[in-house]
Amino acid sequence: MANTQALSTTGFKVGLLLGLHAFGTTVARAGTTKDSFKMALYLASGALGAGTAAYSATSEVSGTGYTAGGVAVTNATAPTSSGTTSFWTPSASVVFSTVTLTTAFDAALLYNDTTTNKDAIGVYTFGSQTVTAGNFTLTMPTNDATNGLVRIA
Repeated sequence: MANTQALSTTGFKVGLLLGLHAFGTTVARAGTTKDSFKMALYLASGALGAGTAAYSATSEVSGTGYTAGGVAVTNATAPTSSGTTSFWTPSASVVFSTVTLTTAFDAALLYNDTTTNKDAIGVYTFGSQTVTAGNFTLTMPTNDATNGLVRIA
């Protein structure tokens, strides 16, 4: 089985309808704070995809300097829309600092760390990687209707 990219997981779409995710302040939940999001890395042998419901340590990378659960995602950008597409992109690159990950990995899971179930938002795939005593950086795309990391059309 291989990881497959899924811009918005099925569980995330259901979570949106249930009002479980707050990328910005929200009147519906009477919340004044944003949820916290994290990104974790997964082995090339994993099986993440549109059916991934929540963060799990199964198939997550391990190595020197890497903490299970991944790293916090900077969320200083409010969700917005253009035309019929709504979108949101983290406001900074996601950096896994000073890590050694010698087993091939090729996917990152964006998930809501605030929700009880650690609900999955999206699975993002890239070419197989390894890192030896270095930084692994995921540069975020332009925050627009065509390129935003999370897009709902």
